[in-house]
Amino acid sequence: MSAARQHIAIDAGVEIPVPADGEIWTVGAVILNEHGAAFAQKRSPDRRLFPDLWDIVGGHVEPGESLIGALAREVEEETGWRLRRVRRLLGISSWTGDDGGGLRHEADYLVDVDGDLDHPALEWAKHSAYDWFGPHDLRRLKESCPPGNYLLHDLIARVMEQEQNRT
Repeated sequence: MSAARQHIAIDAGVEIPVPADGEIWTVGAVILNEHGAAFAQKRSPDRRLFPDLWDIVGGHVEPGESLIGALAREVEEETGWRLRRVRRLLGISSWTGDDGGGLRHEADYLVDVDGDLDHPALEWAKHSAYDWFGPHDLRRLKESCPPGNYLLHDLIARVMEQEQNRT
């Protein structure tokens, strides 16, 4: 089933920006398992952007694609799982990569997925490893990161803290 035909629940109040003409957008999905650990995959060392760094599931929004459509597509392409629910917008940031691709806007979401969480179907040409990160091993997300560039670590740490405060 394509992402366009897939039913995805979107919680009330979740902001979904609509890219303006000429803007480049990316999306990211923080996926938690039943133990509250967050999924991350390590980008291959030969990747153009952020080589050999841990990353959440996500990627570029294609022209004419909605942010949620891109999120569903990226989740399925990168893990084999299906996006079931968008729980909340975690934030919107803007960044410029070192690839000459210009300014990008990124919307990161906390999501629920369907599929075998113990066996993701990783895109091994793009990723070299995956793992689930709990509060006690989040420091591993800083591996190979330049000092002060801990966006992924900080995002997942914030999600875990928010989830803990909700219970």
